[in-house]
Amino acid sequence: MSKIFKIALIATLFAVVGCAQFDGVADGKDDAKSNELEYEVVEFLPAPGQFVNEGYEAATMAEACAYAEERMKSRYYVSLGGFGGYIVVKFKTPIRNSEGGYDFGVYGNSFSGSSEPGVVWVAQDSNGNGVADDEWYELRGSESGKARTIQNYAITYSRTDDETEIAWHDNKGESGIIERNSMHRQDYFPAWVTDREYTLSGTLLPDNGEWSEINQEWILHAFEWGYADNFSTIDLAADRANRFRILDARDATGEAVMLPHIDFVKVQSATNVIHSAIGEASTEVCGFVSYNSVE
Repeated sequence: MSKIFKIALIATLFAVVGCAQFDGVADGKDDAKSNELEYEVVEFLPAPGQFVNEGYEAATMAEACAYAEERMKSRYYVSLGGFGGYIVVKFKTPIRNSEGGYDFGVYGNSFSGSSEPGVVWVAQDSNGNGVADDEWYELRGSESGKARTIQNYAITYSRTDDETEIAWHDNKGESGIIERNSMHRQDYFPAWVTDREYTLSGTLLPDNGEWSEINQEWILHAFEWGYADNFSTIDLAADRANRFRILDARDATGEAVMLPHIDFVKVQSATNVIHSAIGEASTEVCGFVSYNSVE
């Protein structure tokens, strides 16, 4: 999204130049390589948004995944669009559970006053087929279990006869639209989704947007910890990676799960924030890094 109305120029520079330059150095390790990723993108399905289809063409999921990989190789962000949009990567070497320390990181482009948090999920390739079709476990964050956080939230996006907007309705009886803005005039509906509508589901975090009368700008507040693209004072490393623990994995009932290692990581846009001045909030991902690869 165009992060904050008064500093739209900064957001535009992020889009042109890419993410803040990170070296993949965290906890004393140099894990990222400019020409080789330690993971592959196996799914990429954003929700509609102002950066979807912009500057690229993808007619199939395979082409969309290839686009996302190339973006992250060049250290540019991949936008997940509005609520529910997601990206899934498979690490070439499983990530070991250190049982206390940070095990992997997700690079984003958050900054003070601009957090577009994404929930992070992990899975093992239990059936060994290399496909992300095993059980997913959500990683606990600071908003887990709170009254304003909604589990099993689902939203359906639909094409409309009006080509300037996309309609949505959720499983709570709410509805609305995502409008195209003057800076991004392309189709916001993922080109590789051929149906007229599709549904995305996951965990909905509270609206973190607030209009500042003093500064005359929208502020997107950070949550304490546990989310991607989140300007956390706790888990955001100096190299701009939000760091995560496999130890925080929870099953569908909210119970802790002990996973000795993981193979897949999924990041999913977790707010349904749409304001006229800034458009839809959309989690951005610049890359992934493992701190504890299985040897």
